[in-house]
Amino acid sequence: MSETVDEFEFFLEKAWSDGLPVVTPTEARVQRMLAATRRDPEELLGQIPPAMGPATVRTVAIHALMAGCKPEYLPVLLGAVPLILRKEFNLNGVQGTMGPVAPLMIVNGPYAKQIGLHGGNGCFGPGFRANASIGRAIRLMLFNLGGAMPGGASATVFASPLRYSACLTENTDASPWETLAMSRGYAPTDNVITCAMVEAPHVCHDDVSEEPGRLLIGVADSMHTLGSFNLVMSNSDMVVAMSPEHAGICARAGMTRADVQRTLIEIAGRKLRDVRIGGQWRRGRGEQCGYDVDNDEVFVPAIKNPNDLHLIVAGGNGPQTAVCFGWGGGSFGVHGKYDV
Repeated sequence: MSETVDEFEFFLEKAWSDGLPVVTPTEARVQRMLAATRRDPEELLGQIPPAMGPATVRTVAIHALMAGCKPEYLPVLLGAVPLILRKEFNLNGVQGTMGPVAPLMIVNGPYAKQIGLHGGNGCFGPGFRANASIGRAIRLMLFNLGGAMPGGASATVFASPLRYSACLTENTDASPWETLAMSRGYAPTDNVITCAMVEAPHVCHDDVSEEPGRLLIGVADSMHTLGSFNLVMSNSDMVVAMSPEHAGICARAGMTRADVQRTLIEIAGRKLRDVRIGGQWRRGRGEQCGYDVDNDEVFVPAIKNPNDLHLIVAGGNGPQTAVCFGWGGGSFGVHGKYDV
C-alpha cells in the first residue's frame, strides 16, 4: 500500500469483504498463518461454487487472516472446507438461493476448547473471536472464491445476520449429555465438525415448564411453522440448541439425549388439515413426501429423517431453546473429523 491509500478503505471499496474492514493479507502475515499447518500451501481442497474459485491451503489461510483469525484457528477451516464441498451439502444450490440460510459449523472435541470456541452465553452472537472469525472466514470464501454476492449470484431476499458468521461449539461443561459428535459414534477425543445449512435461530422461551412432557410440546411447536421448509419438504436439516436449563429438565426426569431427539421427531408437526391453510403447502409437495394428500388426518412431521435433526446443548443460563430451520432445496448435513 502507498502512503496515500488507506488499506482498510482499499478493501472496502472492492467487492472483497462482507462490508466490514478486513485484516490486510500481507505476505508476512500470510506466512505466519501458514506456519500453523504442515500442509502444502498449494494443496487444492476444492473449488467454491458457483464461480469455482480454487480453495487451496494458501487461499484459505488468506481468508482466515482477512477475517481476523489466529493461526491456531486454521486447522478448523482446513477441515471445514472439504465438508461444505461434499455433494450432499449442495453448496452450489445454497449459494444462489432466495433463502437466508448459512452453513452453520458445530465444532466438537478438545481442540475447540483449546482455541477458545464458545458454546455458552451468547454463542450465536458477537463477542467471541474464535466463533466470529472462523465463521466469517467461511463467508468471505463464499463471496470471493464462490462469487455469491447479494444481487449477483446470490438471490437471497433478506439474508440473515448468520451470513456474517456461523460457528459455535457446545456447552459441554454444563451439558447433561454426550455431544452431538459422540452421539454419532465419534470418540470424546476426536475433533469433529458438523455443518448444517440453516436459518438464524428462533428462540422458544419457556420459564414455566418443570417437566419434559410440557417443555417438549413447546419446543416441538416452534419446529413446525407454516412458512418453514421443514414442514413441507421431504428432507430439511434443523438445529435445535437446548440451553443447559432446558436440557437439565429432561435429564433429571431420566431422559437421554436420544430420548429427547426421538420425542421431538414424533411430536413436531401438524395434521394435514392445518398444513393446508397457508404457508408453502402444495399438493405436489405432499405427494412427493408420500402422503395421502386427501386425508386431513395425516400427520405431517417437521423432521422426516432422524439424521436431519441436529440436537445440541449450548447457550448460557436461562429457560430457552433455539430452533434453526433448514433449507428445502436438498442440502443434507455433513460431519467428519479434522486434523490439528
